[in-house]
Amino acid sequence: MVKITDVARHAGVSPSTVSYALSGKRPISEETRRRVEESIRLLGYRPHAGARALAGSKSNVLALVMPLRAGIDVPVVMRFVASVVTTARRHDHDVLLLTQEEGEEGLRRVVDTALVDALIVMDVQLDDPRVPLLRDLDRPSVLIGFPADSAGLTCIDLDFTAAGEACVEHLARLGHRAVALVGSPPEVYVRQTAFAHRVVRGFTAAAARGRLSSAVHPCEASPAAARAVAEQLLREQPALTGVVVHNEAILEPLIDAFAQLGLRVPADLSVTAICPDEVAESLPVPVTSIALPSTEVGARAVESLMRKLEGKPVPESTLLPPSMTERASTARRTPA
Repeated sequence: MVKITDVARHAGVSPSTVSYALSGKRPISEETRRRVEESIRLLGYRPHAGARALAGSKSNVLALVMPLRAGIDVPVVMRFVASVVTTARRHDHDVLLLTQEEGEEGLRRVVDTALVDALIVMDVQLDDPRVPLLRDLDRPSVLIGFPADSAGLTCIDLDFTAAGEACVEHLARLGHRAVALVGSPPEVYVRQTAFAHRVVRGFTAAAARGRLSSAVHPCEASPAAARAVAEQLLREQPALTGVVVHNEAILEPLIDAFAQLGLRVPADLSVTAICPDEVAESLPVPVTSIALPSTEVGARAVESLMRKLEGKPVPESTLLPPSMTERASTARRTPA
C-alpha cells in the first residue's frame, strides 16, 4: 500500500508538505502542489484518513503511543489502555493504539497522514527522543509520565518519587532499619524509563534521611530471577527485614522464594509494593501497597486532550499523590 512518505519521496518534498497539499492548511507553491498531485496520480495514493483533512473536519481519533518494549508488564499497561479507550468513547472518540518502537518517526508518520486529532504518549523516558517533536507538532498531546525536562508539555502520572518515599517511611515507622527495593527488569533502567528511576530516587532519599541500610536490585520478571534476588539479598543484607517491590510480575514469586528460604511474611519480613490493588489483594498474604491509579491517569489524560482540542487551558503538570493501603504483609519489627 502506498503511504504518504512514498509520495513525499517521489515528489522530492517532506511528508508534511504532502499533507498540506491535501488539506490546504498551509500555503505551498503552485509548482510544489502540481508535483505532489502528479506523484499521487502516478503512485495511486489513496489518502484514507487524509480525506478528513481535505474535508476540513476532525477524525475523532486519538493516538495512544504505547511501545511494547522489553521489560514492560503488559497486563498493567493494558489497565491504562482500557481507561483511555473507555473515556475516549464517552467523548465520541476512537483510539488508535501504536505499539511499535518507532520513536519520532512513528509520531511524524501518524500526524502527517492526518490519522488522529491528538496523541497520548506512554512509557516516557527521562531523555525521551520524542519530546522535541511533541513540542513542535500542530496536534495536542499528553504524556503519561514525566521526562527530565517537561517544560512546554502536558504530563500526568502518579508521583513515583513520593511513592518510593512512602514505602520506606512506612517500614521505618514500624521499626525496620534494613530495607531493599526489588525493582523493574534491568532493561527498564537502562533505557531510563522515568517512573522506574523516580521510584529509586524516592526510595534511596527516604532511606538516607532515616539512616536505614538499603539496597536496590533490578529483577527480571521470572520466578527464577525472583529466587536469585531473594538469595542475594539475604546474603548481602543478613539484617534485612523490609522489602519494597516495584515489579508486579515477581511479587508473588519473590514472597514464595523468601518463604522457601525460611522467612515468613510478615513475622520475619515486611513487604510493601507499588502495584495494582487487585494484585496486592489477591496474594495469600495480602500486601500493603500503593495503588497504580491507572483508571484516573488514563481518564485525566483524555479529559486534558478534549480540553486542548476545544482550546481550553489545562495544567502542564499533574502529579497524583500516592495512596497506601495497609494490609497483612507489614508488621512492627520484632527484635531478634
